[in-house]
Amino acid sequence: MTEPLRLGIAGLGTVGTGVVKIVRRKAALLEARAGRPVEIVAVSARNRDKDRGVSLSDYAWEDDPVALAKRDDVDVFVELMGGSDGPAKAATEAALAAGKDVVTANKAMLAHHGTELAQLAEDHQGVLRFEAAVAGGIPVIKALTESLAGNEITRVLGVMNGTCNYILTRMESAGLPYDTVFEEANQLGYLEADPNLDVGGIDAGHKLSLLASIAFGTQVAFDDVQLEGIGCITIEDIRQAADMGYKIKLLGVTQMTGRGLEQRMTPCLVPDTSPLGQLDGGTNMVVIEGDEVGQIVLRGPGAGEGPTASAVMGDIMDIARGLRVSTFGRPAASLAPVTAALGATPAPYYLRMALMDKPGALAKIATVLGEAGISINRMRQYGHIEDAAPVLIVTHKTTRADLDRALEAMSGTGVLANDPVALRIEDV
Repeated sequence: MTEPLRLGIAGLGTVGTGVVKIVRRKAALLEARAGRPVEIVAVSARNRDKDRGVSLSDYAWEDDPVALAKRDDVDVFVELMGGSDGPAKAATEAALAAGKDVVTANKAMLAHHGTELAQLAEDHQGVLRFEAAVAGGIPVIKALTESLAGNEITRVLGVMNGTCNYILTRMESAGLPYDTVFEEANQLGYLEADPNLDVGGIDAGHKLSLLASIAFGTQVAFDDVQLEGIGCITIEDIRQAADMGYKIKLLGVTQMTGRGLEQRMTPCLVPDTSPLGQLDGGTNMVVIEGDEVGQIVLRGPGAGEGPTASAVMGDIMDIARGLRVSTFGRPAASLAPVTAALGATPAPYYLRMALMDKPGALAKIATVLGEAGISINRMRQYGHIEDAAPVLIVTHKTTRADLDRALEAMSGTGVLANDPVALRIEDV
């Protein structure tokens, strides 16, 4: 009989429990597909006595995940605890240093320490896999590292946080303000314990930094990701963007330019007819553009027990089959230091403002834009609200630096009733 692949699982929350269920329910299928049995030998979690809806009596228990990582009878350490540092990092380092393979769903740990952990894995002839860390059940890591390995990747973009997409689409469909839908999402359990990880774009920014490393052969550089959350988005923005033919998404975009690597996780407008524009609810979508393949679109559930456990099992099965792939698709020592682009590629922008009811107010705004070298593509003016007129402007392509100079100059015109809102329009 072929030797089984022996797993040690640290973290028995939603995802860890899901992995246990798959291994228990589908043992025969996994063995048939891998050519060897896949078994759990030991587990670790904070609470030994918690009812998780699945029997753990067949497995050894370790209170200390580092001890689990070092066990002689564990071939693959499965890290599902979470957290960028602390026990997750310590146990992962211990497993890699012991020459074990590691499968993790921990985007935060990899975003902060991915390059060093990848090098540690290679130094000890192990592999570090993390399909479940990005976009849940969507096999985007495998697509980039394997299926598209013959392509020069030109751009990766997508919606990578289902909670934000739920909030924005719920605001639109129900006509509700941000604060109301935020609280609704919180009551439904969609938000992290620290909600800013979701709505501030941090969670999705972690994922984007990992995709950028694979796509462009660079060291992971989360600190260079431009982050802007969705808290500034109002129901008026959503309605008026729709009136112009757009949807608002928290959109991650990374591309290599002559100025350096762009990594942006910000609210953007996308055409409502595009695949991203039609993405509703908590679903994720990643769009990859390569010189040979053109554009491909990957869509699916970005979280949840089944989808995320499915991604973890995909990595485990590759290891069981003997597939050995570098963490970020190439040797860690070859990953280039990142030169961050100081500004984003030029793009059209959506501007929403309210102008005071004064003669020549709109002309002053148009003059300011013209003096900054920004031309107007489309403009709409709506009915007065309390002596102020809502105005929407879509510009032709411009740089954010030029736009910021124009916005600063607008503040001195004396015709603005409130601060303008400026959102990038992404070409998809």
